[in-house]
Amino acid sequence: MYGTVPYMTERIAIVTGGAGGIGYHTALGLARQDRQVIIASRDRVRGEAAATRIGAAWWELNLGDLASVRRFAHRFLAAYAELDLLINNAGVMALPRSVTADGFERQFGVNHLGHFALTGLLLPALTLSGRSRVVTVTSGLHRRGRIDFDDLMGERRYSKFGAYMQSKLANVLFALELGRRAPITSVLAHPGVAHTDLARTGNPLRSVLIALARISAQSAEAGALPLLHAATGPDVVTGDAYGPDGPGERRGAPTRIAVSDRGRDEEDARRLWAISEQLTGVRYGTVSIPE
Repeated sequence: MYGTVPYMTERIAIVTGGAGGIGYHTALGLARQDRQVIIASRDRVRGEAAATRIGAAWWELNLGDLASVRRFAHRFLAAYAELDLLINNAGVMALPRSVTADGFERQFGVNHLGHFALTGLLLPALTLSGRSRVVTVTSGLHRRGRIDFDDLMGERRYSKFGAYMQSKLANVLFALELGRRAPITSVLAHPGVAHTDLARTGNPLRSVLIALARISAQSAEAGALPLLHAATGPDVVTGDAYGPDGPGERRGAPTRIAVSDRGRDEEDARRLWAISEQLTGVRYGTVSIPE
């Protein structure tokens, strides 16, 4: 590992996708700091096994199903008044086109809309804490993304990686806009290129290309360090982004990084926010959880 992560005193942390890969090592790092960690993921077997290993709890969460997102938020708000740390980590990458339970293109629906809804539903607990952070995980590939407002769901034209890059740009726009709108610390992190099972694919050629890219990749443990720094670093402020300091931000120690001009486009951020509220039914500032 590259260095150590400073200690802070947040009490409760939620890590989406914490059952494996970068999410698991993020959850592990937080648990080692004596935090109460909730691993939020779909797979009960993997989730409970991961939680047992690190002394955390596993709660079911399917970001591709808004009903599941609402159930998770309802359960949390019924159990806790405050939430100190939310790590929006879970994601899918380079999938053939499919849709979520709510009919959204899966990469946009899981990577962006699911986390948009989750954060909004948990906002009462986040704001009550008075010291909360939300860390949204993006990718260096967000710099090649664009938001196709005329075809967000890829119904007319679809590219696996184009949809992924759009979702990662959406993560950036969301995190920065969240920091402008809510009294919390909202920051970004990306792990560089790390050995995980994110890029599952059945295409043999694509699998070979991904395998070649991973030759220079760092471990999932090292990939978690920018997330952990964003979550716990004492020098972190709203709008920061963290990634590896090596060439091309592929690997290395955590450092502040720049996001793209498109990621800083406030007009696009406001437009995406309004669309996201409409699609998810989660309107920040008027959030309520049905019984």
